[in-house]
Amino acid sequence: MKWKEADFNNGINTIRAVLIYGQDAGQVDEFCDKAVEKLEIDKDNLFALDSNELREKQDALFAESCSPSMFGGRKMVIISNAGDSDAKQISELVGHNGLCATVIVTAGDLRAGGGLRTLFENSETLAALPCYTDDARSLATLIRKELSAAAGIQQITPDAMAYMTTHLGGDRGITRGFLTKIALYVDDKKIVELEDVEKCLPDTAAADTDDFLYSLTAGHVQQTMTALDRLLYENSDPNRLLRMLDSHFKKLLTAVVEGQLPRLFWKVTEKFNTAIKIWPEVEIVAVLTRLNELEKQLRTTGMPAEILLRDFSLKLAVRAAKLAVKRRK
Repeated sequence: MKWKEADFNNGINTIRAVLIYGQDAGQVDEFCDKAVEKLEIDKDNLFALDSNELREKQDALFAESCSPSMFGGRKMVIISNAGDSDAKQISELVGHNGLCATVIVTAGDLRAGGGLRTLFENSETLAALPCYTDDARSLATLIRKELSAAAGIQQITPDAMAYMTTHLGGDRGITRGFLTKIALYVDDKKIVELEDVEKCLPDTAAADTDDFLYSLTAGHVQQTMTALDRLLYENSDPNRLLRMLDSHFKKLLTAVVEGQLPRLFWKVTEKFNTAIKIWPEVEIVAVLTRLNELEKQLRTTGMPAEILLRDFSLKLAVRAAKLAVKRRK
């Protein structure tokens, strides 16, 4: 079955296993934690392993999954970082007649029609729940919900909201961590303003991220690579930057194809408008396809993420510069 969040909330106790996958690693972890909470799994009834341990710990895995709890209560097995190559082994587990534990399988981005998604999407007793990165609309909804519910925030100024939707959204865990921080910071006045957000989300890192993403798609090669150098020097995670790049190109695609302009921080508006004019739809789709391939390459080959990110970013910035020159002619 294909699930959405509401299906998960209402049906987690009715299925044998659920595949939780997608680009938003923080959201994947969040749903995994929710499953443990909703099913009231005691720590003694929880068995977790990484997918690279499946062969080595196969006997232990089946023993834990197919035997009643010695302590009473429900059991759960969590298999992390799974891929399509694990589909056969996972299929044998979730299809076993003696299964008496709920199985949670977590994964990164998976291709449609691949072994894992096919297994879970085409079954009536299994479910697949995708975790896509938040777009501007869903991110704004999350921000309002979290701040008003958890902190009683009465107002978020437009500039503050635009700044947050520009700099957050690649990882649900990071987003929630920031919202907790901002809620504590503005607890007394109950209003979130731009300067509050800038102080809680360090301006140097935010500015570097802006320079990297918006300079890249506008074709400013030197600015792009300088910003990337600063981000990596400050130990920014290359994998997270790739996810942000993917989200940025999806935002650009929506603007080019549907004419829907996102709410932007004023400092980046000019560069984004430039990108809209120079990037055709076919080129953006090709970049998104390559980004998907690059994420898979990082997961399966063990190649240095920083080197791949630098190389890919330089090629994209140069391509954008060439597109800009072509348009001027």
